[in-house]
Amino acid sequence: MTDASQGRLAGRIAVITGASRGIGAAVAERFAQEGAHLVLIARTEGALTEMDDRVREIRGDSATLVPLDLQDGDAIDRLGATLYQRYGRVDVLVGNAGMLGQLGPMHHIPPSVWQEVMAVNVTANFRLIRSLDPLLRQSDAGRAIFTTSGVARSAFAYFGAYAASKAALEQMVKVYAAELNKTKLKVNLLDPGIVRTRMRATAFPGEDPNQHPAPWAIADSFLELAEPACEPHGEVVQAEPREWPTGSA
Repeated sequence: MTDASQGRLAGRIAVITGASRGIGAAVAERFAQEGAHLVLIARTEGALTEMDDRVREIRGDSATLVPLDLQDGDAIDRLGATLYQRYGRVDVLVGNAGMLGQLGPMHHIPPSVWQEVMAVNVTANFRLIRSLDPLLRQSDAGRAIFTTSGVARSAFAYFGAYAASKAALEQMVKVYAAELNKTKLKVNLLDPGIVRTRMRATAFPGEDPNQHPAPWAIADSFLELAEPACEPHGEVVQAEPREWPTGSA
């Protein structure tokens, strides 16, 4: 168990979407090590409960668990009100949840799949911004980080819906950041690069996943953007894989 009171995020309230596995789970564990109180969002309650067990092992207290389908915009609106009543602020938002959708020629993508990818990867983050912006402004050093992908900036064949959604996310977040230039709130995008996740395995089923860094290897890149000392604003930051901190589970 770590001493949460001495961490780089000690006392900070951090909201993380897609927190039950992969990058989101790794970021949650790293933030817990650094003293953050976590508000963990994912669709599956059972997976969130397992994540909470890991948080307890790290810092000795529970996270706030929010089973939520990010396509439910009304529920995201209620989230902001609930967190305001409970905490009065949010210090860190990590918009990490994402959906790959169907890979293939653009003209083969069903409209329903296109709409779902856009709903999760773009619209849900817009709703989170809309709901949590007032709480982030209540922080002395609000930080928002959104997970993007290199396909947003390249014409990668057969990734039409996913690539378009990440390109839209990047532009949306950059516009949001530009609107905050005279505030204490800093907003950035983080490109994790190639990481060993379930999404990567789905997109490239024939490759050896062990050739890529595990999600925990990029967790510090999120941590640096979440700290009160963070300076970047309105940028796309490339993650730098590194070793897991000494003493980690």
